[in-house]
Amino acid sequence: MSQPDQGPNIVEAIYLTTAVTPEQYPPDGLPEVAFAGRSNVGKSSLLNTLTDRKRLAKVSREPGRTRAINFFEVDGRVRFVDLPGYGYAKVPRGMKASWGPMVETYLATRPSLAAIALLVDIRRAPEEWERAVVQLALERGLYLLLVATKADQVPPGQRLPRIQSIADRLLLRTSWIVPFSRLTREGRGELWRRIDGACQRFQEAQAARQQATPAPPDQP
Repeated sequence: MSQPDQGPNIVEAIYLTTAVTPEQYPPDGLPEVAFAGRSNVGKSSLLNTLTDRKRLAKVSREPGRTRAINFFEVDGRVRFVDLPGYGYAKVPRGMKASWGPMVETYLATRPSLAAIALLVDIRRAPEEWERAVVQLALERGLYLLLVATKADQVPPGQRLPRIQSIADRLLLRTSWIVPFSRLTREGRGELWRRIDGACQRFQEAQAARQQATPAPPDQP
């Protein structure tokens, strides 16, 4: 029996920087895929699985430990952007209040943003925050990738109904949702296929915009 496609072998995955304000972002360049989700949804585990690294993004026993925006570069082809988890664990109220605008500013204004990967625990129903992320992605014309994490933690017979429920609550088709498991690596190949497609679409759109921009007049 053939093994399912689990995506590319990653040669290099490096941490670039941590940012709170746009001035601290790395220079625009490679297309960026932002990973968003509630605390404890499995975002760090997903990033580590996609990059074949054990601790590229640290997995904490305490949800919400990511308190700023972390940028990583993968094989010189794409940047992964780890956004703070919604839910925010046990941190000061003032810090919680600052995270919402920090994430919204990045998602709404970053020119290099090619796609948003929204993670939803397959065992939980998405709520208003997830719907807001979907709406923002659609308004900006961004590629939206839905990831149903922890797929191994539900019986096979419950998978499709749960995915259908997530799609219904977000007003999306089930085909938009990719089940993912850290333990079995299920979904890794499909996620990489969609990430590569989003980056290609982004780069083609950029090239088209550059061709449509009139060249500046020659200087005397």
